[in-house]
Amino acid sequence: MNSTHEVIIIGGGPAGTSTAAILAEYGHKVLVLEREKFPRYHVGESLIPFTFGPLERLGLIPTMKKSHFMKKFSVSFVQPDGRRSQPFYFYNRYDRETVAQTWQVMRSEFDQMLMEHARGKGATVREETTVTQLLKDDSGRVIGVAVQNKDGSKEHLLAKLVIDASGKEAFASVREGWRVGDPYLNKVAVWTYYKGSKREAGLDEGATTIAFVPDKGWFWHIPMHDDMVSVGVVAEGKYLSRDGVKDPKAMFEREIGENQWIKEHLSTGTSTGEYWITSEYSRHSKYGASPGLLLVGDAFAFLDPVFSSGVMLALKSGVLAGDAVHEALVAGDVSPERFAEYAESMRQGIDNMRKLVYAFYNPNFSFKDVVMKYPDAGDEITDCLSGDVNKDYSSLWTKIREFSPIPDILPYGVPMAA
Repeated sequence: MNSTHEVIIIGGGPAGTSTAAILAEYGHKVLVLEREKFPRYHVGESLIPFTFGPLERLGLIPTMKKSHFMKKFSVSFVQPDGRRSQPFYFYNRYDRETVAQTWQVMRSEFDQMLMEHARGKGATVREETTVTQLLKDDSGRVIGVAVQNKDGSKEHLLAKLVIDASGKEAFASVREGWRVGDPYLNKVAVWTYYKGSKREAGLDEGATTIAFVPDKGWFWHIPMHDDMVSVGVVAEGKYLSRDGVKDPKAMFEREIGENQWIKEHLSTGTSTGEYWITSEYSRHSKYGASPGLLLVGDAFAFLDPVFSSGVMLALKSGVLAGDAVHEALVAGDVSPERFAEYAESMRQGIDNMRKLVYAFYNPNFSFKDVVMKYPDAGDEITDCLSGDVNKDYSSLWTKIREFSPIPDILPYGVPMAA
């Protein structure tokens, strides 16, 4: 038995390491348990503008500004026939020196940077360590975890609080039976990486492009450093697998022909050869905390990636959780009720973004139609899509409901009473 740490964090991705960095900075003894050896591959390369706040809180903006990550100033949308919208430049809405400039990151490098930052703050990070079980006392309270180390040896590690930052795997909510799918957002994604494909010029070189294909499907096209581009297609599974196609590469290559801009831009490039596929994107945890346990990042909720909100939400939850856990440890009370405000803040942000995702996938909906009728809605749409998600958007939802049904807030993520 080992109980030398106050907090154990399952997972060394952005949510886990940002939580760890905040807690370690406060002087708490934190242990991060990561199954893989870093650097490791991960998809999800595009940072949206309001990632700036959590990165600033972590003290990482100077590091990002000195990095070789591709600078991102805008987003563009492309119709299937290749017609491209004017880029939406973030500096038309936000400060050019801060929020308006973000980055396209290679996640293996970005996540490694976050991990080393947590270590630098004093957190202990153990890689190649697999958590196999939540340990509980007779009352059902989580008191630690069982792990298996790289050499096959096993340990029981105890702590005052266990934080699940295991990402889409959702270690705790799967085992507790809390994981629930979204009733509508059940898409499939197929993606790969190209080297040497076409890019826009100048300020638009690092722009994210959303390129549409039939049936409300879409490509992402994310330019990165070293002449690499992350490119993937997202749609309903029945659309991507039509005519019995099951091979991810065959799905992807068929869809290239469904958007002329994508076809042209990839024509000069070469695929790196590996294709990934994942399905059932959006999932939520029924509870965000229980006695001895707190969920952060994708383990709390994972939202369809069309607006690239994942890393921002992960970092935001890590920073919020870090402050909330610090206050709980100082008060000597880590009961689930202590994290009600944290959970409510995360749920509000996720649900605001989720409403725009629902509208986006409505076949009869266009943001342009909303803005044509209500010009003042444009700024609110921009704010939400840019990650300023914890605001009152009730007037915007009233306007959008004239064009598309949007969902009510899901009753998930609340702390489970002790």
